[in-house]
Amino acid sequence: MDTHSHHMWEQRVAAVWADEGLDEQQVIAAIDALAAERPEGNARAAFEAAGARDSAGLEAEAEVLYRLALEAGLDDEHRPQAVIQLASTLRNLGRTEESIALLDTQLADDPDGGYASATAAFLSLALATAGQPDRAVAVALRALVPHLPRYHRSVRAYADELEAGSAG
Repeated sequence: MDTHSHHMWEQRVAAVWADEGLDEQQVIAAIDALAAERPEGNARAAFEAAGARDSAGLEAEAEVLYRLALEAGLDDEHRPQAVIQLASTLRNLGRTEESIALLDTQLADDPDGGYASATAAFLSLALATAGQPDRAVAVALRALVPHLPRYHRSVRAYADELEAGSAG
């Protein structure tokens, strides 16, 4: 697919997501039709199909497609989104430890990336669900540090303290 048609495909996908007149089943049908235009096993097609099912609450179907997308190899923009969305899906399926492991790895692999704060937010949620509130707060505080006007060192120290206490 040349750059122009790829860009057009992206715009058509974005238009489906932006169309508030579509119900969940219509979104799935429209995204699946667009995904079918891509070659078999295309990472982006699988990612979009997963997202459509995720939005409709079809977590088990979404999980399979997110994993396909990640295995097929997503770009730097969509890979962290797929990890976050898969981890959120796993948390909704009651598989919180898997969710935490995925997000921990993503955050460690890309601590300064554009999705680091979002990864931390979902990791905090998963930790809270897993009954680890101190670690959840520590992760959230660390994600806030770059956005604070000052107090970076003290907030990081408090986060370390909370995490050390929760490991005991």
